[in-house]
Amino acid sequence: QVHLVESGGGLVQAGGSLRLSCAASGRTFSSYAMGWFRQAPGKERELVVVVSGSGGRTYYADSVKGRFTISRDNAKNTMYLQMNSLKPEDTAVYYCAAGFAWSTYSRDYAYWGQGTQVTVSS
Repeated sequence: QVHLVESGGGLVQAGGSLRLSCAASGRTFSSYAMGWFRQAPGKERELVVVVSGSGGRTYYADSVKGRFTISRDNAKNTMYLQMNSLKPEDTAVYYCAAGFAWSTYSRDYAYWGQGTQVTVSS
């Protein structure tokens, strides 16, 4: 069982930056693939980026490539999402997720945080 808690969301102007954090419980954090997903009002949840347990393998959605950076600190049981050059279309609730295997599909992630709101004003 993994308990995930996101933080760091907020309101920012277009072009600004935010850093999201996802703190995980448990002693086997490094064995989980982790991901960030987001859901905007009226839209389906979509992949932002996923990372392998070691941090050596990542996959970014085309819409965030070059602007967002995922990282994880397995010693601190924490994952981060650095978001730069934010756009209004990045506005969404951002969720962190943990899964038993690396995957780009949300259905493969067994554990989810409660989400944190990111709002980008134009």
